[in-house]
Amino acid sequence: MIVESLAAAALYEAVCTREKMMDGKMNALKATGLAHAYGKGAARVDVLKNFDLELVPGAFEALMGPSGSGKSTFLHLAAGLITPAAGKIEIGGTEVTALSDGAAAKFRRRHVGVVFQSFNLLDALTVAENIVLPVKLDHGRPDRARLASLIAKLGLEGKEARRPPELSGGERQRVAIARALFAQPDVILADEPTGNLDAAASRSFCALLKELNGQDARSPSENTHAEKSAILLVTHDPVVAAAATKVHFLKEGRIAASCETEGDAEKVSAKYLEVYG
Repeated sequence: MIVESLAAAALYEAVCTREKMMDGKMNALKATGLAHAYGKGAARVDVLKNFDLELVPGAFEALMGPSGSGKSTFLHLAAGLITPAAGKIEIGGTEVTALSDGAAAKFRRRHVGVVFQSFNLLDALTVAENIVLPVKLDHGRPDRARLASLIAKLGLEGKEARRPPELSGGERQRVAIARALFAQPDVILADEPTGNLDAAASRSFCALLKELNGQDARSPSENTHAEKSAILLVTHDPVVAAAATKVHFLKEGRIAASCETEGDAEKVSAKYLEVYG
């Protein structure tokens, strides 16, 4: 009875948390007072210092900064891959920085989707097997209807049985996005996702993210097919950043400025030059 009661309480809390997020009462991601450094003594480099950032459910925002400014470090912290020296990160109301390594890995599989520059697909697995891999690792049963929906949404029909070496770079990145979205996570973290794509594939990728985020919907009824995950995109490319609705500029370990993109890469470039000179 005690075990059943605890399980019921945990389920109730999870449902309430999700409802609060959908009602806009809780952030998809919230970072408060983060600090992180590499090295010791004279070699110490403080990458993040008193870093704060909030994303509401369904947000699509970008993080920019020069090389070494801490963009990827923050994504690794948000994904629970490394632990900050100070501060905390909450995702969907759960403080991930307080979780053990094992609990953080389980939480990441269920609540955080990650898209890497290098795709990180397994060549021995098919497209479909790569997409459902996080659920399999979590000992869950993949939702076949969800799989079919994502494959159609990302234009991967007819490629389910292919393996990554048989796909173009753009197609592999679409598989990586499908994998990140499959468990319907609270947040998607994308680390330089267009770094290995040519210009045409990069433009297609940006258009796809906007579509998935519901930006291209002409009416609320069309927006019902949008994914609910918040997206945080790390990039150095103003054109890619302009796909997001808002961009944050990281300087000296914290957010130095933010601006609405209005889909305008020139506006993002001008703000970048204003912040970094």
